[in-house]
Amino acid sequence: MRAVVFESADQPVRIADVELAPPGPGEVRVKIAAAGVCGSDLHVRRGEWSVPAPLVMGHEGSGVVVELGPGVTSLAEGDHVVLSWVAPCGRCRYCRAGHEARCQVAANVVAPGGVLQDGTSRLSLGGERIHHYLGVSSFAEEAVVPASGAIKVREDAPLDTVALVGCAVATGVGAVTNTAAVVPGSTVAVIGCGGVGLSVVQGAKLAGAERIIALDTRPEKTALAVTLGATDQISGRDLNVAEAVRDLLPDGVDYAFDAVGHQATLEAAIQILGLGGAAVAVGLPPQGTLARFDPLVLAEADQRILGSNYGSVRPAVDIPALVDRYMDGHLKLDQLVSRRATLEDAPHALEDLASGEALRTLLIPN
Repeated sequence: MRAVVFESADQPVRIADVELAPPGPGEVRVKIAAAGVCGSDLHVRRGEWSVPAPLVMGHEGSGVVVELGPGVTSLAEGDHVVLSWVAPCGRCRYCRAGHEARCQVAANVVAPGGVLQDGTSRLSLGGERIHHYLGVSSFAEEAVVPASGAIKVREDAPLDTVALVGCAVATGVGAVTNTAAVVPGSTVAVIGCGGVGLSVVQGAKLAGAERIIALDTRPEKTALAVTLGATDQISGRDLNVAEAVRDLLPDGVDYAFDAVGHQATLEAAIQILGLGGAAVAVGLPPQGTLARFDPLVLAEADQRILGSNYGSVRPAVDIPALVDRYMDGHLKLDQLVSRRATLEDAPHALEDLASGEALRTLLIPN
């Protein structure tokens, strides 16, 4: 099959003919309908995260189940699925407590990564084994994934568009509803209006927030945020986030979401909190990034700093529910798609994302 292969940050990603072995026990093979190009893919491309290489890129996607591995009874051939890069084991103490996003088995797949849950790979190139990315590798015509990472969704949903639910939408909406548990009437600031940030905006609207301030360097992105539920927009390349937000809300906000993942943006999220506020780290930074805060202020103001991994979602429950909200018109996904492209256009799609021009490019392999 054709797949997008990353070998090192010093070389361009390339399209290669990759061999895909059949699914093993508890796994399924999925024909990919669409794969979203995400900031995490960009970190890999830039060499900002340590990953085993070579690997097949991609972790956000959707498709149709075409083959079942031994022992799989939860899915059938022909099922429409959204891929979840957290494939819960269902057995560890976090899964048993309902915190599937913290699954210990899935965490071992994510880091150090490169393999599926049994510690082996289904991918090879020129006779040599190569690596999976986050247990998914969706920048390809097909993927073999754990059955618990292929979430069945309704068949009347457009399969390409709902690929976004597999990462951007679940991460953004989940950060609001699950991690922060935003309550009605709250004030919210969202720093960064890419695919994840715009999903945070929509999550805040769904949660009943009274004020939602969207911030980004690009005015067209904050303008889009307003159409998706933001009540205020602030944009500019030389933006002082703290001053701009305090001009609107002198007492600060109840919740501040950093959907960018830079030192400066997380520090700004902490600085704009009001009494009892929570800053939520949603966007992922390069490895080794450190942020500063004043612990005395944090303690005296009864504030919190929260990390949100994959929106703290329960994939089997939350992903179908998010697809339902899209189909019911309460969640906008089409507006998050910048364009659709082929696998061969993956290098350009990554460049568009790096420039800030794109929200989500969908790669359509087949």
